[in-house]
Amino acid sequence: MKTALFLSVLLIGGSYLFTPSSEKKSSKNFTTYKVTKAKRPSSLPIAPVRIVIDKSDYELQVFDAKGWYATYPVVFGNSSLADKKMEGDRCTPEGSFRIAAKRYHNKWSRFLALDYPTRESLAKFEERKRRGEIPAYASPGAGVGIHGTWPHEDFVVDRYKNWTNGCIALKRSDVEELYSYINIGTPVTIKK
Repeated sequence: MKTALFLSVLLIGGSYLFTPSSEKKSSKNFTTYKVTKAKRPSSLPIAPVRIVIDKSDYELQVFDAKGWYATYPVVFGNSSLADKKMEGDRCTPEGSFRIAAKRYHNKWSRFLALDYPTRESLAKFEERKRRGEIPAYASPGAGVGIHGTWPHEDFVVDRYKNWTNGCIALKRSDVEELYSYINIGTPVTIKK
């Protein structure tokens, strides 16, 4: 009986240890993600290019004329992943946007500003105000964009640590790469 119990424990433990792993490698409270890209002869995406950010999957995907081009891991504002309602709620807005400006940033490496708030965002904001979901004095906020992490803090992306005030944050090397080929005017869709 003891031998059967021992063999059962050994079999279950062994199957756990030797289960093939996926692309996401995880250990206690730490996960490392790899950027995935399409294998093509050209190193740059072919216009037109668009960005789709999925808050539920913590991913920023780039699509070009040939389809999927790359996927980058990202984090957001607060952990609720709710749609932005007003300035200061630390939520990342959902909807259709465009890259409005690009600049180097002394803290976050690169910054790709979104055209938030758009007419659609303002309409949602005004409707929420009308229904009393947000205070009458609230403002929609501004300054939302895509940027890197603080220096030496790429681990926040690996740990799904939502820390921004509503922006989308990538690892520094990832935002530098993205910045190199994304143009002003590029469409950006943010969804949950």
